[in-house]
Amino acid sequence: MRSRILAGGLLLVLSGGVMAGQIYKWVDAQGVTHFGAQPPAGQAAESFSTATPVPKPVSTPPAAGSETEPDQQAIDEKVKREVARQEADRKSYCTTLRTNLAQLENNPRVRIEEAGQLRRLGEEERQQRISETKQKISDTCS
Repeated sequence: MRSRILAGGLLLVLSGGVMAGQIYKWVDAQGVTHFGAQPPAGQAAESFSTATPVPKPVSTPPAAGSETEPDQQAIDEKVKREVARQEADRKSYCTTLRTNLAQLENNPRVRIEEAGQLRRLGEEERQQRISETKQKISDTCS
C-alpha cells in the first residue's frame, strides 16, 4: 500500500515537467483556429510555451522620510503619538468595562453610590447593566 502511494506521489511530482511543453497555434483553410502539441505538416504555426514565467521583482517605494519635508515629518510624528494615545485610552476603557462586567455577573448584590448614598441594584437593573456593558464591549473592544 505504501509503495503504491509513494509511486503515485513520485509520478505526480515528475508529471509537472511533462505538462510544461510547447503548444502550437495555427489557422486552417476554413479560418478555424487550432491548438496542438505538434505543429501541422506543411502549415505555419505559432509556438507558445506553457511554462509559467518568473515574476518580476516588485520595486520598493522610497524610504519614508527621505524625500518628505521636515514639517510633514513633524505632523506625521504628532499624528502617530495621538493615535498611540487613543489606542492606550481605548485599551484602558476596555479593561474597565471587562472588570465591571465580571463584577456584575459574579456578584448578585451590587451596590452603587448615588448622591452620596449607597444603593443596591435590583436584579432587573443588574441584568440591564450587564447587557449594556456587553454591548459596549462588543462595540468598542475587539
